[in-house]
Amino acid sequence: MACRISELVLSCRDPEVLARFWCEVLDYVVLDREGDGSIEIGPREGFGGPQPTIILAPTDEPERAKPRLHIDVNATDRDQDAELERLLALGARRADVGQTGEESWHVLADPEGNEFCLLKARLKPL
Repeated sequence: MACRISELVLSCRDPEVLARFWCEVLDYVVLDREGDGSIEIGPREGFGGPQPTIILAPTDEPERAKPRLHIDVNATDRDQDAELERLLALGARRADVGQTGEESWHVLADPEGNEFCLLKARLKPL
């Protein structure tokens, strides 16, 4: 038997802002709020399904370095250009990590500067 990713934990300064952003991006909902200010978001079906949940954990610590893990997303119901415009309207911004302009993906940052990529392939909704 193998493991499966069930949760991703992202430390952040403002869990509420990131919860709103990522819920819109991924069509997730708030699943839980903890006393420490952490917010768990995930698919409407809840924890344990094929998609992992995301726990947004508050921190006052300054960002130390570029994270070694980033999220890649794919549109499920529109082409890449339309999805790019939607993500930018939600508060994402373009990020320059040294790309050449020939890539088939777009590098973006969420409202707190966490980089993620919008890939070209369209996936079928779950």
